[in-house]
Amino acid sequence: MVHRVARAARDYGTGRSGPRRWPLLAAVGIDSLGTGLYLPLSLLYFLRVTDLDLGTVGVLVSVASAAALPVPLAIGRLVDRIGPRLVVAGGQALQGLGFLLYLTVSGASSLVVAVLVMKAGTRVYWSSVFTLIADQADAEGTSAKGVDAKEYWFARTGMLRETGAGGGALIAGALLAADSSRVYDGLILGSALAFLAAALTVVFAVPTTSHAQQPAAGEDRSGRSGLPALLRDRPYLALIGTCTIFSLCSNFLALSLPAYVVEGLHGPGWAPGALLALNTALLATCTAAVSRFVRRRCTRARAMAWAGGLWVVWCAATATAALLPSAALVPFLVVVVVCFSAAEMTYGPVSNALAAAAAPAGSRGTYLAAFQYAFAGASVIAPSLFGLLFSQNRLLPWLTVGLLAGLGSVLMLRLERRLPQEEGRAPERKGSAQDVAVE
Repeated sequence: MVHRVARAARDYGTGRSGPRRWPLLAAVGIDSLGTGLYLPLSLLYFLRVTDLDLGTVGVLVSVASAAALPVPLAIGRLVDRIGPRLVVAGGQALQGLGFLLYLTVSGASSLVVAVLVMKAGTRVYWSSVFTLIADQADAEGTSAKGVDAKEYWFARTGMLRETGAGGGALIAGALLAADSSRVYDGLILGSALAFLAAALTVVFAVPTTSHAQQPAAGEDRSGRSGLPALLRDRPYLALIGTCTIFSLCSNFLALSLPAYVVEGLHGPGWAPGALLALNTALLATCTAAVSRFVRRRCTRARAMAWAGGLWVVWCAATATAALLPSAALVPFLVVVVVCFSAAEMTYGPVSNALAAAAAPAGSRGTYLAAFQYAFAGASVIAPSLFGLLFSQNRLLPWLTVGLLAGLGSVLMLRLERRLPQEEGRAPERKGSAQDVAVE
């Protein structure tokens, strides 16, 4: 799978850009493989190597994760100063170091240190990798097929992330059948080595691209740049808020499907795993084609609004599943998951491309780092939101998320005139910086 996606990446667009693509694509794939190797372990690893109970482990991991939340804004400024390439490699190296520290965990304090290092590396990576991808896209321009390079890059890297994570999870799942402590340690070591290998690939193989400092483009009308400009940029802040809504929708499938299918619908226990595997397979193989199809027909903002509409349909269909007989449940849920996957494939590449295009050139690192709070915020909100709503009524989560998805679509359509729609188009900002507002 990874070979096929990488080969398609080399053959896509102009021949001149092919050699530039493979190192970054390879680094993303290796990085995702390391993530996938760890996914089936998650909190389970700490239960194996310590005497702590699940509740204590969960609290300690949450505390360490929360401590890493301030990282993105500081990293964004660093990216603006030195460029993203070495920062991305540093984030991957920190994740590798964190997993090596996992092998030394024996109690609460060592657990917190290991998770904090790993989570800090994760925040560094995600706060800089999208700037690196956008810079690579800028160096390439528009492909020979007339598809904007940003959509291509974000679609292909997204596909590789799904492929790498899915492949790593499959390998880990097969090895965990042995139920051996050596297997657990071996998977953690494999994750560490994968992240370190990805970092070395970025350092030694990914080409340096222009990350020019352009103060005039990066400043608002009051002469501020970086974080001050971001805090005054109401359309971009509104974009982050709207994307938090959409990220909440994106988080909900893996979070809610197992509990809803097994407990809410009394479906077969094997169904959630099969349905999530279908979602992963679709994202890994079809994202670029769907993104290309959508972008030839509408602007980025409208594509995101369409994605929100698909999520509304997904929520309504998921709730409707409660009315079906058991024989029709799984086939119907297959269609439901395809609808969700179509929304995610429509939303993912264009949202990242729009966030990159809307960021002033001289402050792209700061802006895209702040954009990551849309995903971080959704990951914090989603578990508690689903748990609270599902405990009240099995249909309440779908009603709530469907209404939020519809709201996100409306907000994106209202934001369209305030944010750049296509590459090279300047944001439409009326009046002074203080007067910029979403109409």
